Amino acid sequence: MAGPAFRAAAVRVRVPATSANLGPGFDALGLALGLYDDVVVRVADSGLHIDIAGEGGETLPRDESHLLVRSLRTAFDLLGGQPRGLEIVCANRIPHGRGLGSSSAAICAGIVAARAVTIGAESKLDDTALLELATEIEGHPDNVAACLLGGFTLSWMEGGAARAIRMEPADSIVPVVFVPAKPVLTETARGLLPRTVPHVDAAANAGRAALLVEALTRRPELLLPATEDRLHQEYRAPAMPESAALVERLRGDGIPAVISGAGPTVMALADAGTADKVEALAGTDWAANRLSLDVQGASVLPLAT
Repeated sequence: MAGPAFRAAAVRVRVPATSANLGPGFDALGLALGLYDDVVVRVADSGLHIDIAGEGGETLPRDESHLLVRSLRTAFDLLGGQPRGLEIVCANRIPHGRGLGSSSAAICAGIVAARAVTIGAESKLDDTALLELATEIEGHPDNVAACLLGGFTLSWMEGGAARAIRMEPADSIVPVVFVPAKPVLTETARGLLPRTVPHVDAAANAGRAALLVEALTRRPELLLPATEDRLHQEYRAPAMPESAALVERLRGDGIPAVISGAGPTVMALADAGTADKVEALAGTDWAANRLSLDVQGASVLPLAT
């Protein structure tokens, strides 16, 4: 049986950074941010060549162990076969190990590029299958859902398959991220979580997560109470005490602030009138970045853009 046919031209994929949890929405809520990795993939006659610029340029592998390559290979297997060779160019802007979804970006870039470079792939790998495949590789859907769909996403598992809905975040929200110099491994942060939590805390988080949907989409004035968390941030604080202290300080000043994903980045949800003031609170230990909201998600773009 013949394998798939591949496009001769290179394809370019752009994927956004993401922030998951957003306080109370543990492993369920995600937000796509206007900070991007770009990947160009071309099917070659033989071999594997990877060029990496930007974040991870000095440390990421340039072989089959690269997460992007593993994601490409997984998608190609699903699509019916591997190309003879691959040439990959990565322009990375999403910080690694900081809770901004760099691994999800690599996974989504890989599977979207594999679909884009394979002729007729949409019939075998539609958008629902993309989410399921990305979740299978990543292990949970919160970041990959936001990365693929853009905007504000709610994801869950149903019958062993990932599902997600996309909502439009209020356009007045201006995310400001405070990125520390040192990373924290997701495995380290997740390992600090207890196996059980008090019922009162679970109930409080359920209410806050529901409120957060309203606050992020229609009533941003409710973001401070809506981003209160009792399930994970306090337990992870020993691994990132500076981040926990910054969240407490910002929230004490009335600024909705959370640990982004598993940390250690802190994200504040400001607006146009307060973003400059919030950004100035970084101090010398943080790289503060005022970002936009991404509403496109993973996109295939013209090479010249």
